[in-house]
Amino acid sequence: MKRWVILCAAAITFPAVHAYTNVASKRADPSDMRATWTQPQKPFRIYGDTYYVGSRGLGAILIASPEGLVLIDSTLQENVPMIESNIRALGFRVQDIKLILNTHAHSDHAGGIAALAHDSGATVAVSAPSAKALALGGDDPDDPQHGLSGNYPKVTHVRIVADGEIVTMGSLALQMHAMPGHTPGSTGWTWRSCEEKQCLSIVYADSISLLSAPGYRYNDPAHPERLNDFRRTIATLKALPCDILLTPHPLDGFSEKVAHMAPGKPNPLIDTHACKAYATLGQRNLEERIAMEEHAQATH
Repeated sequence: MKRWVILCAAAITFPAVHAYTNVASKRADPSDMRATWTQPQKPFRIYGDTYYVGSRGLGAILIASPEGLVLIDSTLQENVPMIESNIRALGFRVQDIKLILNTHAHSDHAGGIAALAHDSGATVAVSAPSAKALALGGDDPDDPQHGLSGNYPKVTHVRIVADGEIVTMGSLALQMHAMPGHTPGSTGWTWRSCEEKQCLSIVYADSISLLSAPGYRYNDPAHPERLNDFRRTIATLKALPCDILLTPHPLDGFSEKVAHMAPGKPNPLIDTHACKAYATLGQRNLEERIAMEEHAQATH
């Protein structure tokens, strides 16, 4: 039994592809969601040295230090001029990007990495599985969504970052957290950002949806690592120090919170329970996916 793909928060949608359904979404129509991927978003300060430079529906995060800029995710290849314009609008130079990081190597988060690395001269640093996917331009046979997410310009010169490793840019330190499940190389990043005398823990966590191509099973006895990896990702999310949670596809309510940001007022993005809630959503996604796979197997 196969159903139309409907994804939860922080996920991508392919409405014309049959696959297992994930958690039912209360979000907008998939075509409307897809339209937000290229919809301009005015760049803004998230907190301290951390800025949002992505489109309305695809996150790209800029972290500034006196020694250079760090960019996490590029969104789509076609969005590169928008990303670069957003960076300049904040008063920064594209040429000052020294490091480009990535959550996962799908076209909507990594499609513009090659162009941004070319324009800035930045080093690209990713997990080993993501390095493989980038070198293949997204055509990675190990990806649960192989054949669905689209290809993009290949990125072959990268620095490999291990789970738990800290990458630095001057005084800025970002820690990599392996979060496999959505893709084999899915990665989260954490850092501390300070504003006046208050420093907060910021988490840019990867997607926790289980969208896949037809025939792919997460609960596959031949591949026990698929479930084990996703469960470790959920445990990682629960344990992270987390004052502000960011995701590659902004969560429901993110735009509304941003609209209420104002100098002198409490930052609505601060939520110390957000990562645990996100992990709970991931657990629910996993349980529903397993139940659907078991039902499909029983009725096949």
